[in-house]
This record gives sequence, C-alpha cells and structure tokens, in this order.
Amino acid sequence: MAKAEESSRTLSVDIGGSGIKVIVLDPAGNPITERHRVTTPQPATPDAVIDAIAQLAAAQGECDRVSVGFPGVVMAGVVKTAVNLDPAWQGFDLATTLSQTLKKPVRVANDADMQGLATVQGKGVELMITLGTGFGSALFVDGKLVPNLEMAHHPFRKGDTYEEQLGRAALEKKGEKKWNNRLQRAIATLEHLFNYDYLYIGGGEAKKITFELPPNVKIVPNINGLLGGIALWRD
Repeated sequence: MAKAEESSRTLSVDIGGSGIKVIVLDPAGNPITERHRVTTPQPATPDAVIDAIAQLAAAQGECDRVSVGFPGVVMAGVVKTAVNLDPAWQGFDLATTLSQTLKKPVRVANDADMQGLATVQGKGVELMITLGTGFGSALFVDGKLVPNLEMAHHPFRKGDTYEEQLGRAALEKKGEKKWNNRLQRAIATLEHLFNYDYLYIGGGEAKKITFELPPNVKIVPNINGLLGGIALWRD
C-alpha cells in the first residue's frame, strides 16, 4: 500500500460556473502536468459536465484516483445543491457516476472546501471565501474542516444574499466600485460573525479587489482550488 501511495497520481478537477479546470498532482500535492481549462457547458447538466471532465482527463494522461471540487453542497459524493449549474444536479451521485466513467476511485468536495484545504495554516479559526460565478465559503478550526457551510444564500444586506450582492452577475451589473464597497462590508460582517484569525479570498474575481485588505485577510492563488485535491485522500 505504501508503495502504491508513493507513486499515485491524482487528477484534480475544479468545476466552476464558467470553467472546468484539471491538473494532475504527485503524492505530495505538486502539479506534474499543465493546468487545462474548458468553458463549462451550457446547460451545465451532469452528462455534459462529466463528458467535459472525461475529455480533459484523457488529455492529462494516466492517473490513479480523482478529486473533484464542486460548486455546491456535497455529502458522501452526492450533490445536494448546485445553484449555478443545472437543477438536474440535485441528488446526483457525482462520485459514483464519475468513477464509473473514468474507471478510477473518485472523491468529491465543495469547491471552496477544496481551495481552503490547500490554503489554511491549521491554527485557530480560518475562513475561506471564493468570488466567482457565485460566492463560496469554507470554515476551518485548527485545520479541521467544518463541513457543509454554505453562506452564499444567507441574507447579507438589503434583503439580498451574499451571492446576490457579490456574485459575478452583481459585479457586472453594478460595477467594480460598488462591488468593492459591498465586499468591504461583507468582510467586516464576517469578521464579527466568525471572529476568525485569518480570512482567505480566492476565485476568479478576487483580482478585482481594489481596496487595502486588513492584515489578517489574504488573496490566495486560484490554483489552490486544484491543489487542495490531494487532501481528499488523506485519511
């Protein structure tokens, strides 16, 4: 078993509302292939997304196992919510279906959880949020994940949720200045809510942040959404 672990190659997949990304990681979690990306199919049905992953996987070469970050709540490999994809995802057993397609063992986690797993330092209360098509969140206490935290659809301000105020649609509709003002308010709210030691911000829209962040708030590379895939196999 130890020798198999030493030579294992993990295909890490990040499913997003606008793009699907993959990379292969070595046993230490280091990339050993180039990151590849395709646009998320529209409509983003399970069949269409799995087909896209299969094509990306074939181009990445051999792998021994697969980790998937999914934009919604996932429990035991089964999708519970997928607001930014397609209604057909609700109740869909992604882990089993993708395993049957790729003929490899598959583990699935929320995409913000996976990004957080590659980011947190393992000390105190650490919060990860992702800014992309939607709004992702993951909470860690002394390096341990608090599962199934989904803040995106909870009230934030003026009767809107975090996602309604800070998702990509709001950014495009209201503009970067107003979006940045909202994000500053969100950070202040989250600090009082969680009393976190550190807050990490990832996702494709994090590059649009224009204000100075507090000392305990840090923007992290988007590649972390793939690098966290190795952690799903650490039992």
